[in-house]
Amino acid sequence: MPTFHDLAHDTQLYEILSRELARQRKKLQMIASENYVSMAVLAAGASVFTNKYAEGYPDHRYYGGCENADDLEILTQGRARKLFGAEHANVQPHCGSSANMASYFSVLKPGDTILGMNLTHGGHLTHGAPVSFSGKLFKTAFYGVRKDTEYIDYEALAEIAERVKPQIIVAGASSYPRIIDFPKFREVADRCGAYLMVDMAHFSGLVAAGLFPSPVPHADIVSTTTHKTLRGPRGGMILCRKNLAKAVDEQIFPGIQGGPLLHVIAAKAVALGEALEPEFIDYQRQVLKNCQRLGTHMTDAGYRLVSGGTDTHLILIDLRPSGINGQEAQTALDMAGITANRNVVPFEKECFSIASGLRLGTPALTTRGMIESDIDVVGEFIVDALRNVRNESRLNKIRMRVEDFIQKFPIYPDLKG
Repeated sequence: MPTFHDLAHDTQLYEILSRELARQRKKLQMIASENYVSMAVLAAGASVFTNKYAEGYPDHRYYGGCENADDLEILTQGRARKLFGAEHANVQPHCGSSANMASYFSVLKPGDTILGMNLTHGGHLTHGAPVSFSGKLFKTAFYGVRKDTEYIDYEALAEIAERVKPQIIVAGASSYPRIIDFPKFREVADRCGAYLMVDMAHFSGLVAAGLFPSPVPHADIVSTTTHKTLRGPRGGMILCRKNLAKAVDEQIFPGIQGGPLLHVIAAKAVALGEALEPEFIDYQRQVLKNCQRLGTHMTDAGYRLVSGGTDTHLILIDLRPSGINGQEAQTALDMAGITANRNVVPFEKECFSIASGLRLGTPALTTRGMIESDIDVVGEFIVDALRNVRNESRLNKIRMRVEDFIQKFPIYPDLKG
């Protein structure tokens, strides 16, 4: 596997890479959409497959010399189908957004209607937000959560679907911490004659481990990223029923992409293989335990969790009762050695760049080997920082404690930077 020392002659790049490795080692990574891949995934992602073009699909390439590329893609497709029980898998999407774009184009035409989750209630940009291609190319309508429970309002979903008659309904979210009722979504979609698409990017690792309901039996199309809880390289993937396989494949290539990133597909193969091992289930169980513990710790400290808790790998804290905003919290935590992200909460009126919430996740900390008792320590760091957002001296002291604590959970010991 190549190492940073292979880049030592490029002093500027070497210095940037070394700083990033140090940042990842020294800080508590709590962004819910990030994780640490294994050394095997890193090695595959840095493999000689980066040198190969392979436009097309196995046995139907537009370049010569693709016999090994074919074997690689067939292997990766097979692992994806096995892991999720899918009829068809496309492993070429460069990212989750391109997977969503191809999914839409496979069953929609410009001007058709998407019914997705409101971005401020936990949805994603690509579920119809005006600033996204999804909001620019398609008509959009949105469902959300109930004001009293902050759970998805399935009655309103059904009413909106009946009224706007969407061509596709999108389930899935980026900051919704609860189980999603996919059979209910299927029922609503069938009633209004819509396709059902599920974006499981955030919880696909939990689905793979059998710890979150699988959308695959209920949805026409399922998109996902391959990082986040799945703990693979940054990339995307589409699962679908056989009757949509040709349409989905054609929308990835030649629809929106050219040559697939074979080195990333190799890394996806490694991650999918790891997810098929029994240890992966144990890992995901611990992710959930750690997140439940973090939620309890924050609640006990007086913070309000959106929906009152979590069923997943993330919690969303409503900071409004605390008198600080999401931007202030994110900045203070970063100074304290904790990487997190501000996030809007349902029914708030702050802009996205400020936000009133804080999203925290446990996948990366769990990958580093932390268990519930360690999460208690992390929770103390977070609470201390949030109570001292304008006290730079205090935040620096927390950072030093974080750096000392995290030495017990090393990552990438064989990488020299």
